[in-house]
Amino acid sequence: MKVTILQGSARKKGNTARVLTWVEEELISLGHEVDSIYLHSKNLKGCLGCAKCKEKPDTIGCVQKDDVPEVLEKMIDSQLIIFSSPLYFWGFSAQIKAVIDRTYSLYTNYNLPDHASLIDGRRQALIATGAGPYDDNAEGMVAAFGRMQKYHKAINAGELFIDSCSTPDAMGDSVQQKAIEFARKIVA
Repeated sequence: MKVTILQGSARKKGNTARVLTWVEEELISLGHEVDSIYLHSKNLKGCLGCAKCKEKPDTIGCVQKDDVPEVLEKMIDSQLIIFSSPLYFWGFSAQIKAVIDRTYSLYTNYNLPDHASLIDGRRQALIATGAGPYDDNAEGMVAAFGRMQKYHKAINAGELFIDSCSTPDAMGDSVQQKAIEFARKIVA
């Protein structure tokens, strides 16, 4: 299976990156092809809401000139897309939020009989880390992620939230095991 990981953390060696390393290693060991994209190093602009992309339903069609169309093409070419982010103010980091907003260009005619998506049937998974607990903290991010699959016509392969994060070195064997089990689950 071809897998694209969208690394939404600004820190290359932070908590989210540590969890992603374990997930990526497990996916590769299972024989999957993994392309990991560090979004913080990309030129990412927010969605303009201009709807020009809706004029070309068979292509990405976004009028902006940045790195997002390249990221979206990789999503189209994958069978599994992993969205990852540290929890920032009950939601996604700016880096991944820009990409999520720009996925608006991947679908047309939502809630109509001819609703179409360039990532129809793709599996999508969420990996998030945060200093606090899930309750009163991560629900908004997870709910938003779940709603996204309706627009994308995608399959929710699962969500993993690692709480009580302080430093990557403080993550023990139990977190590593959760990451490995999650990697196995999302490709099953």
